Amino acid sequence: MPAISMTPEEVSAYIAQAGRDAWIVPDVPANTPRRPIAKVGVIGAGTMGGGISMNFASVGIPVVILEQKQEALDRGLAVVRGNYQRSADNGRFPQEEVGERMDRLSGTLDMTAFADCDLIIEAVFEDMDLKKKIFTDLDRIAKPGAILATNTSALDIDEIASVTARPQDVIGLHFFSPANVMKLLEIVRADHTADDVIMTCMDLARTINKIATLVGVCPGFVGNRILFARQAQAQKLVSQGAMPWDVDAALNQFGFRMGPYQMSDLAGLDIGWKKGAKTANPIRDALCELDRRGQKTGAGYYDYDENRRPIPSDVTARIIAEVTGVAAGSAPAPSEIIAACIHPMINEGLKILEEKKAQRASDIDIVWLNGYGWPADKGGPMLYGDMVGAEAVLATMERLGAEEARFAPSATLQRLAKNGGRFIDVLPG
Repeated sequence: MPAISMTPEEVSAYIAQAGRDAWIVPDVPANTPRRPIAKVGVIGAGTMGGGISMNFASVGIPVVILEQKQEALDRGLAVVRGNYQRSADNGRFPQEEVGERMDRLSGTLDMTAFADCDLIIEAVFEDMDLKKKIFTDLDRIAKPGAILATNTSALDIDEIASVTARPQDVIGLHFFSPANVMKLLEIVRADHTADDVIMTCMDLARTINKIATLVGVCPGFVGNRILFARQAQAQKLVSQGAMPWDVDAALNQFGFRMGPYQMSDLAGLDIGWKKGAKTANPIRDALCELDRRGQKTGAGYYDYDENRRPIPSDVTARIIAEVTGVAAGSAPAPSEIIAACIHPMINEGLKILEEKKAQRASDIDIVWLNGYGWPADKGGPMLYGDMVGAEAVLATMERLGAEEARFAPSATLQRLAKNGGRFIDVLPG
């Protein structure tokens, strides 16, 4: 299919329709009974758990938050109060609401406090053994019919559900950080998740003012799975002589407010890294060993001045040359960087549809528009595929696939290039 040009009005109309469609679950009857959610439990009072708790307290639903130590609990609740106070000071709601919202939050060090909760959301760090232990305990403590949710961003929810005697009650609720601000909620249906659990969570997303998409279990679900494809190509470009700021500049030019290395520095390079660790990203490891862990330490891929302005770093350039053995200065053109990073995202979206892990092509676009800062004028990865055309995407993927099998063109991409048809019309399976 050749490239399709679209007016801004047509792109806006597509996004609006995609947003309406995302709420529809075709294979679950709309009149499925919902489970009442009058009280919520959240495990973890950190950035994620605190933010998740705020969503419910803000709309009048009481929340009990579990932590292991009193000081962690106190710290987490103080952060929540600070967030609410700032919002009130900025005129988002009246001052007296700060106290009212905080009154809906209670803390505990004892999981048995969840015994009367209708929904319990686990928001601890990404460790499968830890999550399985938590769900084993929840299975014992939670009342019959309680929904047991995990906020994992990539782990196998079927494996988590397998430790319970009630896998039908287990679901993924993947909030994006900061959870009290970000609009997207990926609702992840596991193999045994009951229809009424799905529909209750879809309704609840609307109640807490989120934009929900229902997705399936696979590594990274929809959003992060596509992100992983982009990250892998960004790393490869750097290993071949591009600098992190070359990659970021090209993706900024495409319309992303932050490129992958700007994003890494903001999030912290040490996520998933411990001192002495050797990971699949040796450049990151070397930066962390020098205590260059991102904006929070004043240096990461970039150096930062006192205003947190990113400056290309000679230290990073030297480390990249040492790790890769490639001299800097051989960066491809911005258009080539964009194709190498963006076209694999489109191809991965097609694979997700082939595996029936998204309900419709436009849901993939909703995920990326609302969770990852995809530029609105380009409509999302699937619509952008139509804007550049299947032949162009196929040419990129044949080249990248020849270098690494995981980037081979999907069967659907090959079909679209040969027979025509639109990316946004591709059906699951």
